[in-house]
Amino acid sequence: MPWGKTCVMDERMRFIVAMEEEENVAALCREFGISRKTGYKLMGRYAREGADGLKDRSRAPLHHPNEVDAALEERIVALRRARPRWGPRKLLARLMTVEPAVGWPAASTIGGILKQHGLVVPRRRRGVTPADLSPFVACTGPNAAWCVDFKGWFRTGDGRRCDPLTISDAFSRYLLRCQAVRRPNECQVRPLFEATFREYGLPRAIRSDNGPPFASRAAGGLSRLSVWWIKLGIRAERITPGRPAENGRHERMHRTLKEEACMPPAAGRRAQQRRFDEFRRSYNDERPHEALDNATPGSRYEASPRPYPERLPELAYPDAWQIRRVRPSGEIKWRGATIYISQVLADEPIGIEPIDDGAWRLYFGPVLLGTLNAAGRLHLAGYRRRERDALRSRMAPRAALATTPVT
Repeated sequence: MPWGKTCVMDERMRFIVAMEEEENVAALCREFGISRKTGYKLMGRYAREGADGLKDRSRAPLHHPNEVDAALEERIVALRRARPRWGPRKLLARLMTVEPAVGWPAASTIGGILKQHGLVVPRRRRGVTPADLSPFVACTGPNAAWCVDFKGWFRTGDGRRCDPLTISDAFSRYLLRCQAVRRPNECQVRPLFEATFREYGLPRAIRSDNGPPFASRAAGGLSRLSVWWIKLGIRAERITPGRPAENGRHERMHRTLKEEACMPPAAGRRAQQRRFDEFRRSYNDERPHEALDNATPGSRYEASPRPYPERLPELAYPDAWQIRRVRPSGEIKWRGATIYISQVLADEPIGIEPIDDGAWRLYFGPVLLGTLNAAGRLHLAGYRRRERDALRSRMAPRAALATTPVT
């Protein structure tokens, strides 16, 4: 015969039914293994509420001494609705900045309030990879390095393409520029950099990816834009291809930009630019940044002491080096032969450093372009052999082309 099944509610109902037939409460409580206090409590609940009175009740207190005031809760919820992308710690930092005298609840309590009001959207958990901070080791102060990139393009409500150019300071995270351009090329980008240099001064380095107009497949990976930077005394740094984490601070800002200013897109380019301007103001002066101990980027940034020069200075090389100026065709004259370097460096001086065994190194400013061996053969820096051969075949000397018969 199987064991009989019972539960707490069944036992309590049996106790109530038996109580109607038994007058001795103490004896009945001993039979059911409960105290008289519990027996009388069950009888009283059943008399007031019926069978529902026999269910278990929460032991949580009805009132808590540290309960958040309703007025404070409303203000927290209102700020969250105004800044739907801000988390509990940012909300708390902002509230404490605006009204430091108010006893605001902890960030964990604010998180619970947001959940109660349905203002938290759970995210899918992802594996966490340790960040590579090596590109920013030297960023010990403002303007040590700026980060630049294009946030992925999108179409505004009128169907037109929008390419936002963003420039930020790596140390303070200050967003220097967030501007939509018509085309992501040097013609559109250079005036924006010039305006930024005039307003904030010159950084020591600018870090970018390997795409145009910041870099190219020419010698040294230089583009016309990065050549201009070097002439201004700015070091052009490029991340490793396929490693956006090396510019992770800037990429993280792009995610916030997308969430707060690009989703959904504005009706047109002008309206979208107004969104970018408002985002930049809020990001720099209102939004607390956890990496800055919840300070704002605007409170940590100051302009560079290096002003933008009215005239570009000429590059200087050591006296022991040979100097050659690149022709408009991208070639230099070397020991009776013409050697193709890059048209990006047209009319620019390059330095040639002597090394052992009759070889020479070619530089544009601090950038190594390649090595000339004793036979006058150029090995471009940063290219594998197959890439160098393909590049050399596309850049054959014009003299050789002139001698080729026309068929």
